[in-house]
Formats: sequence, structure tokens, C-alpha cells
Amino acid sequence: MCLMMMTLIPCLGQRPDAAVEDSAYIERIAQWRKDQEMNLKAAGGWLSVAGLYWLKEGKNTLGTAASNDIVLPVGSAPAAVGVATLHQGKATLQLAEGVVATVKGTRITTLEMRSDAAGLPDRVVIGALTLTIIQRGTRIGIRLYDDNARSRKEFSGLKWYPIDPAYRIQARFVPYDPPKTVPITNVIGDTADTVSHGYVTFSVNGKELRLDTQTQGDGLFINFRDLTTGKTTYPAGRFLDAPKPENGQVVLDFNQAYNPPCAFTAFATCPLPPRQNYLSVSIPAGEKTHHAEHP
Repeated sequence: MCLMMMTLIPCLGQRPDAAVEDSAYIERIAQWRKDQEMNLKAAGGWLSVAGLYWLKEGKNTLGTAASNDIVLPVGSAPAAVGVATLHQGKATLQLAEGVVATVKGTRITTLEMRSDAAGLPDRVVIGALTLTIIQRGTRIGIRLYDDNARSRKEFSGLKWYPIDPAYRIQARFVPYDPPKTVPITNVIGDTADTVSHGYVTFSVNGKELRLDTQTQGDGLFINFRDLTTGKTTYPAGRFLDAPKPENGQVVLDFNQAYNPPCAFTAFATCPLPPRQNYLSVSIPAGEKTHHAEHP
């Protein structure tokens, strides 16, 4: 299939050196996909996420005993691990006597835990468990990672469409002047204003399309749906990273479209695509749906 694209990248079969170029390209994307799976399965990856506990103001006990406010997986830690105290938006962890916990290899007994709202959160390690603090809207919670999580141990691998160079599409980047505010809602119902510095425009099968983008590092982040969504691809939509635009042009490689963390754990808080990023075409490229078991 040859897509009708506004593109600097010719359709398949139009380059004398296409076979060599496509072979190298397919090898590169295949390696990227292997890396995606390796990161997902790694200790501390999304398959390790085993819980999300919203804290109430004041004291929140945690441990494996059923009497705790936060009940950790059976056998993973002591019956009483300690107390997480939430006060004026700050969470302080006080460990029970004898509990061994570390942050970056240094043992702690008490810690005011930095949340992900301030960048990288503190990671408190207790045996095979890791505790972090996340903030979503007005809610503050403990996210639990468990190296022995069933989701990690029983993972059977990612599912992908075959790599198709035709879905490596050259697009035009159009900046917003001034930048546009886009409300983004996540899967738990929080809505936050996000800044978009521009959109990309391209065509597939003769249909002109556009997607709002967000800045991510030196490049772009795109959250989108298409006509495969909820059928062969994840029901909430997919993510796509793209390089920094150059001279108003940027490559969108849908072979690298990937599922949000919510495809693998019920304890993620993924952003949903804004309505303007619902594409009216099928993009049968990139990652397919993963049937995770959600409680």
C-alpha cells in the first residue's frame, strides 16, 4: 500500500535503493521495539506497578497486616511497615522500628517524600517493593512497585503491526502564536491545562489530518486515537514521540506508536487524547492492544 502523503519520503517501490534503506530501517525499528519491551519488563517498569493508594489527611498506616490503611502484598514486607502522614500537601514516611528501607542506597528511618509534581520522585525501597509519591490534581498518593508482581512475571510480550515504512510520514509543523492551552483529562477524571506550541499536519490516503502536539524534552509528544482504537489497538488511544521539527518539517513514525502505561496496569493515571486528536482514518501501524487484567 502506498499512502498519499505530503511527504519528503517517497512511497515504497519508488527508490532504487529502497530495499537496502528499508532493511536498515526495519532493523532499527525492530530493535526499538525490543527496547520498549525490555524497559517495560525491567524492575521498576510499568509491569511492576502493583498498587496506588490515595492518602487521607493525617496518618495512614501501611504494612502487610489487613488492619493497615494501606495493605501491601502478602509476604512482601513486615506486618507494620510504618506511617505515611499527609499534612498540607506533604507526605512524610515514618518507618516502624527494625524496618530496613533505603533511598538511593542510603538507609532511612523517616523522610518527607518528594512527589512527581516536583520532577523525579523519591523512591523508597523495602525489599522487592518501591514506594513513590504521586500528585494528581488535589490528590496525593503512594504508588507501589513490586518486583515480584504477577503482571511482570506472567507477561507474554508486546504485540505489534508488521513494520511498514509507508507509515513513516513527513509532516509539517505549524506553531501556535501565542501557544495554545489545551485541557487534558486523565483516566481518573482530573483535567489540567497543558500548553501546546503547535500542531502537525499531514495526509493519509488523500485525507488531510492534524494533531496537536506537546513539547517533550527536545522533541514532540502526541496523544491520539484513530479508527483502529478499541478494535486492534488500545481502547484509550496511543502515544507517539517525534523529533524536534526542523525548518517546519517533522517525521511522524507511526511504526513507533505505543500504548500508554494504562494498557499494562490499572494503577497508572494516563492522559487521554484531546478530542481534536481523534483521527478519522485507520493507522494500522505500531503497537496493538494488550489485554491486561484490570481489577
